[in-house]
Order: sequence, then structure tokens, then C-alpha cells
Amino acid sequence: QVQLVESGGGLVQAGGSLRLTCTASGSIFSINAMGWYRQAPGKQRELVATITSVGSRNYADSVEGRFTISRDNTRNTVYLQMNSLKPEDTAVYYCRWGRFVGGNWWQTDYWGQGTQVTVSS
Repeated sequence: QVQLVESGGGLVQAGGSLRLTCTASGSIFSINAMGWYRQAPGKQRELVATITSVGSRNYADSVEGRFTISRDNTRNTVYLQMNSLKPEDTAVYYCRWGRFVGGNWWQTDYWGQGTQVTVSS
């Protein structure tokens, strides 16, 4: 089992910044991926950004150049620095942790409870 604790959400004006943090604990395997997803009201959950334990990053087109994902492997923690926020970034942001098995970074995965990000116009 892996437990994920997220923090850093809140209310910010358009153009502002927020930093999300997610820390994993429990049965952590060293080869893993961590990421952020979001779900706005009435919409499906979507990928925001992911990063593997070897440093490979992936971003959604909608956040490329504005958001930066990073991680501290010694702390089992992933960060999402969000700059130039827009009202359309408003959503619940979820942290995801995945165990790498057989070429699949998300063979076994766990989700956090989510943290609300609200961007006012």
C-alpha cells in the first residue's frame, strides 16, 4: 500500500502562482512514477504532468511552459509549480503514484484525495 498526502491548493487570481506538494509513504519501490492529474466540475480527470524516478517528464499541452513538475526521491515527494494560472486551471488536483513493472510505469497505482485549486478572473 502507498499513501499520498497532497497540499498547496487554494484560491489565487489569474496570473498568479501556486505550488502543490505530494508526499508518498508506505511500500515505496525505487523505480516509480509520480504525477498530477486534475478534474474540473462536469469533466473527466485529465493528465497535467508526470515524472518518473529517472527524471522523464511529460506535460499536457495546456500547461506546457507554465507548470513545472519536479521530485525529491529522498523524500518521496513530487512538486507542481504552477505559474501564470488561468481560470480554466480551476479543478481538483490529484496526485498519482505508480510502480514500474514490465514496461508500464503505472502497473500498480495509487491516488491521493485531491486538493482544490481555484483561479479567479
